[in-house]
Amino acid sequence: MRDLLHESYDAMRYNRRRTALTMLGMAWGIATVVMLLAYGDGFGIAVANVFRNFGTKFMIVVPGRSSMQAGGQKAGAETRLTLDDIDLLTTNIPQIVHITPSCEEDAAVQYDTRSYTISVNGEYPNTLDIRALGLAQGRFYNPEDQIQRARVAVIGSETREKLFSGRTALGEHIRVDGISFEVVGVLSPKMAGGDDNPNLVVYVPFTTMGDLKDTHYLDSVWFDYETDDYERIEQSVRYTMAAQHKFNPADRRALRVFNLMEQLHQFEVIILGLKILLGFIGTLTLGIGGVGLMNIMLVSVTQRTREIGIEKALGARRRYIFLQFLAEALTITFIGGLLGIVLAYVVAFSVGRLTLYSAIAKHAEAGDIRLMINPVTLIVAVLILTAVGLISGMIPAIRASRLDPIEALRYE
Repeated sequence: MRDLLHESYDAMRYNRRRTALTMLGMAWGIATVVMLLAYGDGFGIAVANVFRNFGTKFMIVVPGRSSMQAGGQKAGAETRLTLDDIDLLTTNIPQIVHITPSCEEDAAVQYDTRSYTISVNGEYPNTLDIRALGLAQGRFYNPEDQIQRARVAVIGSETREKLFSGRTALGEHIRVDGISFEVVGVLSPKMAGGDDNPNLVVYVPFTTMGDLKDTHYLDSVWFDYETDDYERIEQSVRYTMAAQHKFNPADRRALRVFNLMEQLHQFEVIILGLKILLGFIGTLTLGIGGVGLMNIMLVSVTQRTREIGIEKALGARRRYIFLQFLAEALTITFIGGLLGIVLAYVVAFSVGRLTLYSAIAKHAEAGDIRLMINPVTLIVAVLILTAVGLISGMIPAIRASRLDPIEALRYE
């Protein structure tokens, strides 16, 4: 083995320029594979971060209007949710961890001389867990506030900026449709895109929300759950509510169930397809480098025909000739591969963050793409590199090993 590596080194040193160009081609090919796979991983992590920002294992149940006749009721009947449905869902679906009713109102929120129309949400204290909210300052309202109908409020980060302009909001009083509320907490900024801005909001206890609007009929119900079988959870919700409100469980207009895990699963399929496509493109690029390696090795076989003939005349076996040229090809491959991996790391660290979700949303840096080179990516890239190196090196090596020694010695 030492002799083989020594002869490979001598051959590469003799043709330094050719060897360097071939290594450069292999390095660029493997760097492309690694960076494309890293881009696919970074895209997947960015999408996962976007979904994690809003929470993943939760559902939103919104009442609608039936479009099918069921139980003797005509189509077009309105579905109305009440607090009884909260108890019904909790009893029939044991996988539910937290559940809250939700009533919303676009109200005039005022502090001092500043007044804005802001969405006010009345929900249970556990909405902090369901909506994956984070606190920047203060606290969230608690069960005692809920029981006492306390007029306390937790405001979003953008609400604080509009009303207080950088001043301390904790302990201050704001007026919501003329009713005074004490600010007890400020939420951390969340990704905000489109018309729905989760940072321009005010949260108040559900019981206190009754001072602002009639909360007998709910605008929606939010809950999170602890199982991965989200389809079964959604089906249970529909059948439970259908039995209570006399509509067809298959009628999706009677009750709208927003399931974020379903969308996340769809994105995961798209991301997997993207990774396969990027890996295929990278493999083709590396394959071009492999073709260049094979051509160079074939030229090397032609140039060293007399040398091969002399080795065979002195008793060298086919296997030795084969391994000699294959070792040279693999040495070029793996040195080029090592340089390519180093290049990929340099590019990944140099590029930093690639704009994705932050282009359309505020506070969305976590939803941007970072080239993530993980161990699995390196293993896949090395396997592809090994396959290309073997294929590119075996053809010239087989040709060299099958040369007739007499014809080889005659070669000029």
